[in-house]
Amino acid sequence: MKHPVDVHVGKRVRHRRWMVGMTQQQLATKVGIKFQQIQKYETGMNRVSASRLWDISMALEVPVAYFFEGIDAEESLEEVSPAGDLLADKEALDLVRSYYAIPENQRRQLFELARVLSNAA
Repeated sequence: MKHPVDVHVGKRVRHRRWMVGMTQQQLATKVGIKFQQIQKYETGMNRVSASRLWDISMALEVPVAYFFEGIDAEESLEEVSPAGDLLADKEALDLVRSYYAIPENQRRQLFELARVLSNAA
């Protein structure tokens, strides 16, 4: 049975990997494991050890705490879900990656346009 925290950590690994445009194979190579193991981590099927999580955090250039963001110690573990669940959708991740590739001044203008359009809907 998958533990909700393992699922959460796995989703955060997948989210960050997608955000930096890295494949499972590329991450696995950097960490020194097979890509199938990355798949198991990302689904929460396998629990990530502390040392492996450290290696993954170094490869993805985030602090270890990043993988636990969104977990509220007060809430039930059955209800744990990352704030980035919307970003589990590949299309949404591609949109976010493309958004951040736009120069900052144009990005702010695009953001304001999106805000106006969403208020008009």
